[in-house]
Amino acid sequence: MCLAIPGKIISITAQLYETFRMGKVSFGGIMKEINLCMVPEAEVNDYVLVHVGVAISKVDEEEAHKTFEYLKQIGELEELKDKELNEVEKLHSTEAVLKPLKAHL
Repeated sequence: MCLAIPGKIISITAQLYETFRMGKVSFGGIMKEINLCMVPEAEVNDYVLVHVGVAISKVDEEEAHKTFEYLKQIGELEELKDKELNEVEKLHSTEAVLKPLKAHL
């Protein structure tokens, strides 16, 4: 299922001018790199609603916690964890391929 999920901005990781920003966002401990271009007012420790890797609005902390608890109850966070594991597995497999190539350079 494709939902918008609330997360907390942990850090701003890249910024070009005032508009183009990326940030590390925590979804109950699962960290993702998120595009922050649509929420220029959002800062570190703010909660944002994220859809397909893009923060689409700020939300207050209480609303974020309520939504997150609901998502836990209906099992939608498991899907996020599974995607996280798949990304880690891809990263490790990419590193496994690149490591021997880097050794020859």
